Amino acid sequence: MTPSPPPSATVTAVADPRRWTTLGFLGAAQLMLIVDVTVVAIALPDLGADLGLGRAATTWVVSAYTLAFGGLMLVGGRVADIVGSRPVVLTGLAVFTVASLASGLSGSGEVLIAGRVGQGVGAALLSPAALSTVLHLFDGDERSRALGVWSALGGGGAALGVLVGGVLTAGPGWPWVFYVNLPIGVVVGVALVRLLPRTPRPAPTGGVDVLGAALVTAATGTGIYALIGAGDRGWADPTTTLLLAAAAALYAAFGIRQQTARSPLMDLRLLVRRPVAAGTFVVVTATALMVAAFFLGTFYLQNRAHHGALLTGVLFLPVALATVVGATAGGHLIARFGARTLSALGFAVAAAGFVVPAVADGSTAVVVGLTVAALGLGVLFVAASATALGQVAPHESGIASGIVSTFHEFGAALGAAVISSVAAASLGGATLAGFVDGFTLAAVVGVVAGLVAVALVPRRSPATGHSAHQGGFH
Repeated sequence: MTPSPPPSATVTAVADPRRWTTLGFLGAAQLMLIVDVTVVAIALPDLGADLGLGRAATTWVVSAYTLAFGGLMLVGGRVADIVGSRPVVLTGLAVFTVASLASGLSGSGEVLIAGRVGQGVGAALLSPAALSTVLHLFDGDERSRALGVWSALGGGGAALGVLVGGVLTAGPGWPWVFYVNLPIGVVVGVALVRLLPRTPRPAPTGGVDVLGAALVTAATGTGIYALIGAGDRGWADPTTTLLLAAAAALYAAFGIRQQTARSPLMDLRLLVRRPVAAGTFVVVTATALMVAAFFLGTFYLQNRAHHGALLTGVLFLPVALATVVGATAGGHLIARFGARTLSALGFAVAAAGFVVPAVADGSTAVVVGLTVAALGLGVLFVAASATALGQVAPHESGIASGIVSTFHEFGAALGAAVISSVAAASLGGATLAGFVDGFTLAAVVGVVAGLVAVALVPRRSPATGHSAHQGGFH
């Protein structure tokens, strides 16, 4: 029987009439952050040649952004809970835009990497604060649809970045993968100054736990660094093992600190709530599979099929569109069928998609398979967000958004590290075996994750937005 919508879904009298317009501009800002990971990857060969960068320095052009982005997001979410989302969104957008200009103007690897760190800092402030704003602007079934839009940006942005990176690198040159953020950042910033609610939410007492923030940032940064390097060093390498052990120790120290701090960064009980735990599992796995799809697809199309960067980007358009379609459909269907059903369906569709390039060779098989997989992954991003964020209290929305965003970055690093190790035989040459192994592993992970999701994700759709009008922006 179709579950009834939550009671809050009928409360619309105090809804912000500009909420969908605000979501559009917040979404444009979030899209910049997601695209900025893959748009740079396509430009790396030209960029490295112009600046005289070696392989390690070139890798850091990507990794520096991911480390700062993932490592500081919990802090960004906590700051948004304390001072309100509006100033954090605007500050993060300004920092990201200025850092983009610095990156485009850089004449050396050191300056470029510093600019990428600055972009990551801005993104870590902007992303959780923007998502927290979305949670307060929408209620009930509308929140599910809004999260569908948000999830589509996260899933489709990576594939879109391949196309944009190819067009800009082949056209005006690699600095424009950074310069393109400037007009977007200015227009979005001006619009959000007018659109974002000015009344701050009641903030919890206390300030930011500086020691706790340092510990969790160091732990997350160390963990992501270990995962990024595992693809080159190997999972059994002593450096990888020590880094992962250090990350675990830092997280343990953070946990102890949160039990003793006067103003803890977060309530650790939030992590063991079933909806939050289930949502983070789904977002980690779905993101890892999405990155695996992007990673294997771009290397296959360029290294084995010998397509150029621009054509590779064009071939990824169906993947981006499928992610948007899946996320949009998920946003409309989750209130009817629930997150558990959508999670199982999403993983099943993703697994079926990965089977296609695992058993058939050729560009067509890869594009068709990844497009099918992306359809399922788009659904999963909605299920993950709605599950993890559907029942958080107003004063927890920023930190909960930071948790989801942090695990998104962990999933990205994990997917890249694992798939680069499994497919290593094919990434450096034109052999097929590594690609087959990679696509097969992704299909198996999809099946196993679907079974876990059936056991872990709550049966009923979370009561999205049950507290959106209690002390919120409205």
